Amino acid sequence: MARIVMKFGGTSVADLDRIRHVAAFVRREADQGHSVVATVSAMAGETNRLVALCEEAGPPDPALDVRGVEYDAVVSSGEQVTSALLALVLQKQGYRARSWQGWQIPLQTDSAHGRARIQDIPPQNLSDAIDQGEIAIVAGFQGIAKADRIATLGRGGSDTTAVALAASLQADRCDIYTDVDGVYSTDPRITKQAHRQDRLTYEEMLEMASLGAKVLQTRSVELAMAYGVNLRVLSSFVAPDALNPGTVICDEEEVLEQKIVSAVTLSRDESRISLLAVPDEPGRAAHIFSLLAEHGVNVDMIIQSPARTSGANISFTLPASDLDHAVPYLESAKALIGYDRLVADRDIVKVSVIGVGMRSHTGVASTMFNTLAERKINIHNISTSEIKISVLIDAEYAELAVRALHQAYGLDKGVA
Repeated sequence: MARIVMKFGGTSVADLDRIRHVAAFVRREADQGHSVVATVSAMAGETNRLVALCEEAGPPDPALDVRGVEYDAVVSSGEQVTSALLALVLQKQGYRARSWQGWQIPLQTDSAHGRARIQDIPPQNLSDAIDQGEIAIVAGFQGIAKADRIATLGRGGSDTTAVALAASLQADRCDIYTDVDGVYSTDPRITKQAHRQDRLTYEEMLEMASLGAKVLQTRSVELAMAYGVNLRVLSSFVAPDALNPGTVICDEEEVLEQKIVSAVTLSRDESRISLLAVPDEPGRAAHIFSLLAEHGVNVDMIIQSPARTSGANISFTLPASDLDHAVPYLESAKALIGYDRLVADRDIVKVSVIGVGMRSHTGVASTMFNTLAERKINIHNISTSEIKISVLIDAEYAELAVRALHQAYGLDKGVA
């Protein structure tokens, strides 16, 4: 029989009734003779509650909590509770089940607390347990770093835990259960014409995850692609025995019909900084982006253009959550960088079109730009890859742009 890793997110385990519902999905696989590992998140809202407690209790200077080790010890406890509750529910129903914490597996990470990366997962302990008929319930989001301290993987880290376990155990598949029944062509809250995709490539899902689609954490998709994990996104809000095909994430060769554009995504977590009249000479851009890198600021779209007076204007995007601490760093380095003025803007969004078919078809960019021009939507920045085009626009036009592009690329036609 198969080895299966199942992951259940926070809304899927929001309370005891939801946990009992999740147990039915787990039982169904176990009853078919499969070896099962279930990875769980904290109950919905619990991690936010724990983070708030840390902020209230913690020292004024976060650096006093050396590398965030105590923060991780607190916020990882939500998954510990959920995993034990699911194990108790299954035990009461007559199944051999036990909870596993990251350190018991052990899921070994580096020491970047709060954003740790997995380094190794020796499979022996879990493999022996599930081969003997035990259902393993693993606390997601956490691992064990040096000095035997708990380290967390960052928000959405339970997805990464599940995929990494599937890779380590050479599982036949990894099922990610969420509050939606798969991955959609765009956000269904924006247009009713959005439809569930039967299959997407790893590359398409990776672009979607990094560009605003919140179904899967980006790092989990990277891992699945690197190790060839069979990944499926499906709903935990249906009856366990109901038709629930979800969306399969797979190699490009397994997608029979490659659409030119598979999805339109919207990212609202965007901001922009423009440095005006930077001296146009070697080393100035290096000063800017080295400074931001040193302080952990992730920069995306970058544009350099001639200034009206002298020098160059350098504009770039960054997560909105990073804006407030990026601006002081740049202001403190004004003399070194030599810019005249800094302009910060939060009122922007990023809209992207994604599809592996873009590699072999022309006209994708012209369709996008013409569609936006017809609706008088101005484009501030543009970035591209082989399978995506992203534009930065004013936030007031976000939903209009998504609906228009979804229709322009024929994605509305996917609705039965």
